Amino acid sequence: MGKMRKKAMARALGLLALLLCFPAQALALEASELVPGGDAVGIQLEAGGVIVAGFSEVHSTDGQTRRPAEDAGIKAGDVIREVGGIRVQSAADFLTAMSACDGEALLVRAARNGQELTFHVTPAKSGDGVWQLGLWLRDAVAGIGTVTFYDPDTGVFGALGHGINDLDTGALLPFETGTITAAEVVDVIPGAAGSPGELCGKFDREDIRGTLAKNTERGIFGTAAVAEPGAPIPVAGEDEVTLGPATIRSSVGAEGARDYAVEISRVYRDSEDNRFLLLTVTDAELLARTGGIVQGMSGSPILQNGKLIGAVTHVLLGDPRRGYGISIEKMLEAA
Repeated sequence: MGKMRKKAMARALGLLALLLCFPAQALALEASELVPGGDAVGIQLEAGGVIVAGFSEVHSTDGQTRRPAEDAGIKAGDVIREVGGIRVQSAADFLTAMSACDGEALLVRAARNGQELTFHVTPAKSGDGVWQLGLWLRDAVAGIGTVTFYDPDTGVFGALGHGINDLDTGALLPFETGTITAAEVVDVIPGAAGSPGELCGKFDREDIRGTLAKNTERGIFGTAAVAEPGAPIPVAGEDEVTLGPATIRSSVGAEGARDYAVEISRVYRDSEDNRFLLLTVTDAELLARTGGIVQGMSGSPILQNGKLIGAVTHVLLGDPRRGYGISIEKMLEAA
């Protein structure tokens, strides 16, 4: 479930994203109670440029095969922000910049791991007479995801339990701006052995509820205003999590977030990643509707003994009734 699947005009992401506008460490140190989430939200991410997803060969008119961008030192995951003096914020902007190309070396400005880099790239003319740099690109991504928690004292949200990764490079997806919006689950593709299911939703891009600040290996974090956040419950430490009954809170239909029964069958006490516990869905209604855990349920809070203990992160492809979860302790450390 930690993979993003291609949609016609979007990416379906099992994630949440929100804005962080105060010291993040304060959340990890002070939040002893949080409001569990479970609601679906729409997510929109903008990279502030075009992301290099990969490279392609250009079969030029002189019979040679070239890879101009890769040969110049550009790498997958770089965010291109300017080409030949033209600001690039979308794939359409990139095509506009290339249409102005006359074959001379282009100054390409890009960001990599927070650093601004400059490359001189000489384009190659393809067999159909178009100047190319030999790049596969993407710009914005959008999809639906699930809230894990909300802190009413600070306005902080957290979700997903794992990072938003680029499908092609596997790296954490870089972004410049991002928002969450109101969303509704309108359909479910049930999961089956070897075939992960998916929540299908609709969301209003204009009904913005928050903005993205942080994308980490252990979750997505940010802030937004919630009119009626619900009652906070205690946060459990990893040593408080036990084998046995628990619940997950998730939205799999128009009725919104509900609690569903699960069983925690294993706890990995020494785990350093986001697979702290193994759970099995036992709720008959959820199994009938989804087959178990499906894409889009990442971030669904896990509750046990009246406490928030973690979030759903992955489904086992061989058995969609079972999946992994991260501890809330690790999510707060990342926040």
